[in-house]
Amino acid sequence: MKTIMVTGCAGFIGAKVSEMLLREGYRVIGVDNLNDYYDVNLKFWRLKKLKKHHLFNFSRISIINYMELNDLFKENALHGVINLAARAGIRYSLENPSLYLETNSNGNLNLLELCRQYQVPKFVLASTSSLYAGHKIPFHESLPVNTPGSPYAASKKSAEMMAYTYHFLYGLDITVLRYFTVYGPAGRPDMAIFRFVKWMMQDHPLEIYGNGFQERDFTYVNDIAAGTIRALRPLGYEVINLGNNQPHQLLEVINIIEKHLGKRFRLKFKKVIKADMQTTWANIEKAQKYLDWQPQFSLEEGIKKTCGWFKENWEWICKLKD
Repeated sequence: MKTIMVTGCAGFIGAKVSEMLLREGYRVIGVDNLNDYYDVNLKFWRLKKLKKHHLFNFSRISIINYMELNDLFKENALHGVINLAARAGIRYSLENPSLYLETNSNGNLNLLELCRQYQVPKFVLASTSSLYAGHKIPFHESLPVNTPGSPYAASKKSAEMMAYTYHFLYGLDITVLRYFTVYGPAGRPDMAIFRFVKWMMQDHPLEIYGNGFQERDFTYVNDIAAGTIRALRPLGYEVINLGNNQPHQLLEVINIIEKHLGKRFRLKFKKVIKADMQTTWANIEKAQKYLDWQPQFSLEEGIKKTCGWFKENWEWICKLKD
């Protein structure tokens, strides 16, 4: 039985990755500090589901706490670490850049150093498509991402550079995954699809930054989790995109949500934020080649499942703080 540490295990992607690892027979050491970036009750809901599994062990630890992390590494013979613990969100990073650097860069360094010290054979780092700001679509991994457009993207670029340094110096086997706009049931409340569904169910106007024609390569969370687990295979050092390979306009997304909720929507347009990207689109040839991976869920199917989750859990979701 292989043991994998998943940091950020109570987060949106981390919980789904942990769930799928457990289903595949792995033992999972879950790490999360349960911070209040968004309503922590959503994290508790995800964590409660994971704790029902006998192969799941949880520690409430921040990855910036080296000594507490060290104890976990010492106590567990790890076969891999998947680092999904991060401060997320471009807009919030404009307000608190130091918080992003501390967690996304320094916290990642702690994990790399402990993997080196305890000879953990595999490290997977979750990164972001935000690094491609300013480049022509579709985005492929060989593009020079040297000018991040936000503190969030800059902190992720720093994490990627340190990951490569540890591969170069110490031979750590590392795969960096650049995610493209992940959505699905139990998602992050600050992400567009979660907000749109919740607002529509509350008959609240849908707030859009810009004109709604901006496009995102929306990728369903199950596809992202499956690709993340496949990245545990030995690859040396690779940077790989995980995206749906098909961008969609926000207005199209809203129309699909309207269809599955049976509600009309009202739009409230707000000033575009400079750090936001107009379009994201993943070239996924490397994911197909190295991970034998490609997305299985269409936008229509993913939104249908997301809306279904909202309906089933609306009694407590409606009480979540915005």
